[in-house]
Amino acid sequence: MVGMRDVAKEAGVSLSTVSLVVNKTGYVSDDMRARVKAAMKELNYVPNELARNLYKNRTNLVGVIVPTIRHPFFATLTAHLQRELAAQGLRTMLCSTADAENGEVEYVDMLRRHMMDGIIVCSHTTHPNDYWTSIHRPIVAFDRVLGGGIASIGSDHEQGGRLMAHMLVNTGAHHVVMIGGPRDQFFARNGDSPDDFDLHKTTFPAVRYYLTLEQELKAAGVRYEYVEAGNVEDFQGYKNAVNAVLNSMPVDGVDAVVSSDIGAALCVREAMRRHISIPRDLQIIAYDGTYLTDLAGMKMTAVAQNFDKIAQVAVGNIVRAIAKEGDAKADTTSA
Repeated sequence: MVGMRDVAKEAGVSLSTVSLVVNKTGYVSDDMRARVKAAMKELNYVPNELARNLYKNRTNLVGVIVPTIRHPFFATLTAHLQRELAAQGLRTMLCSTADAENGEVEYVDMLRRHMMDGIIVCSHTTHPNDYWTSIHRPIVAFDRVLGGGIASIGSDHEQGGRLMAHMLVNTGAHHVVMIGGPRDQFFARNGDSPDDFDLHKTTFPAVRYYLTLEQELKAAGVRYEYVEAGNVEDFQGYKNAVNAVLNSMPVDGVDAVVSSDIGAALCVREAMRRHISIPRDLQIIAYDGTYLTDLAGMKMTAVAQNFDKIAQVAVGNIVRAIAKEGDAKADTTSA
């Protein structure tokens, strides 16, 4: 097996020079670098990636924690994150908490033991803030608030709520039903009342589009209600909720439904099956804008999240956090 000593001998340089070229550290003249690379090519030398990572105290591995990859939003988000991480020379280790026996705990343990460089958390968590802040490793939260010092990124959900409200009010909706996950996820972990409409107290920022929509509809005098459909992976729960809402249309005068892409797509399909005219008799607005909005049987109206931008910002934050940790360790070592 060809090693760095063989490359050094072939190139006529020192072993340390080869190490600097292979590990991309320190200064090496262009001439020396060219000689080393030519020797590597001549000898078909392939650097030992594991050894390089150990040398740098890096794994180039980032964990991405999502509730489930069955959901079109998280499938789409994961694809964008993986592509963006790859562009930064990083590999993705995926954890779907609904399909993993120990949820995110195993991944957090791997992060603590330096078996990965960082984690992007995209799943709902019941851990208190001090659980996450005590890890002291690179973590970025997407649509979650995990505690002080941990970056949290996401779309402008309040604007999303305003966009939906504007459309519903302007089209004359009288009774809007919102279908979503458990309402107790909306608020902080200290037992806040579901009637508390303080948008800034929620640890789950994505629900701000529901809360903003409710506030806007209330101000416009439009009747609204919220129907729980179960957790994000509970597709049957969404189907049951949609059926219950459509069953109540003749009695309650429901004329608009707002939900995630899954809830909205199920509503479109069920409304078409019941020969309910869309949007004449029932307006349906989706929130997320994944591929599902094109596959429900008709093109859906949707407030779309910018997956490219989300991935760029999330990965940019985790890359900077990893680099900052590396700089801190270097400063400690030099001291």
